[in-house]
Amino acid sequence: MAQTLTILGLESSCDDTAAAVVRQTEGQAAEILSSVVHGQTDLHSAYGGVVPEIAARAHAEKLDICVRQALAEAGVTLADLDAVAVTAGPGLIGGVMSGVMCAKGIAAATGLPLIGVNHLAGHALTPRLTDQIAYPYLMLLVSGGHCQYLIAHGPEQFSRLGGTIDDAPGEAFDKTARLLGLPQPGGPSVEGEARQGDPKRFRFPRPLLDRPGCDLSFSGLKTALMRMRDQLVAEQGGLTRQDRADLCAGFQAAVVDTLAEKTRRALALYLAEDPAEPVVAVAGGVAANAAIRAALETVCAEADARFTAPPLRLCTDNAAMIAYAGLERFRSGARDGLDLTARPRWPLDQNSPAMLGSGKKGAKA
Repeated sequence: MAQTLTILGLESSCDDTAAAVVRQTEGQAAEILSSVVHGQTDLHSAYGGVVPEIAARAHAEKLDICVRQALAEAGVTLADLDAVAVTAGPGLIGGVMSGVMCAKGIAAATGLPLIGVNHLAGHALTPRLTDQIAYPYLMLLVSGGHCQYLIAHGPEQFSRLGGTIDDAPGEAFDKTARLLGLPQPGGPSVEGEARQGDPKRFRFPRPLLDRPGCDLSFSGLKTALMRMRDQLVAEQGGLTRQDRADLCAGFQAAVVDTLAEKTRRALALYLAEDPAEPVVAVAGGVAANAAIRAALETVCAEADARFTAPPLRLCTDNAAMIAYAGLERFRSGARDGLDLTARPRWPLDQNSPAMLGSGKKGAKA
């Protein structure tokens, strides 16, 4: 008889407090019974970015509210659950600790199994939650803090083909928004301005395209935009609205072109493994960008590979992806004890050298 699992997921790695309930009968598509997300944009807007201490305090205040709401919307109680899954890293350590402690409390009080989930695995497995794609598939995980190409072989088996050596695209979008006086989060603001702009007026660099491989860099792109902004201000005494739109359009075009070319390279490496049904998936907050999606879809069509991207509500941080990633770990026999620790750093590919350096707390990515 096929086993049905119902998992509660908790997510608190950055500035979204979330809880969700996901159910799956073995051999069938998973069902999101509820997905509750309490954002913190208003709390951080005055600071131009996420303040870790404020985020951690907000998570501690909202997690139990999110859990109750998620259970109520799903029409289940704690007694109906098979396990509780929680983001155990990577992320802002105060927020991760808040979620882990909440999940431990639920597990200790109910006797439910506890499943620690890598936040990046949550994003990387989202296409299996939404589209039931089979392993192996090529994943572009592109978000505010991460950007890497991975071949997903299983729920905890990932091979990294390349990634950013400095800023992630989402971080570059946020910094660009700050440089141009646009509201946070920067991704939607820059994308909105870019729709009104001329992407050919300002020619920004396409970093690392002159080097082989799939590694990326976005720090220099942000610096180039800052210099162009300063030049315009010096020449004109300020920026016009069209200047700002054109700067955003040129910046976004450079990101799109870079990701498209690097995806072609990663796709060639993936296809060399001769997958039965080639699939390229994109996930993470920046996957919500329509121009990036369109470019990646074109690249996949050229290589006769299927392209898939999650619904926009599942691109940004959410607990449904954590519940599902926990469900896959649980089904494979994984369990964590109440000694589960919060991890600020936790690379998906444990065998490849760190992209962004390492320290006492381990590899960053």
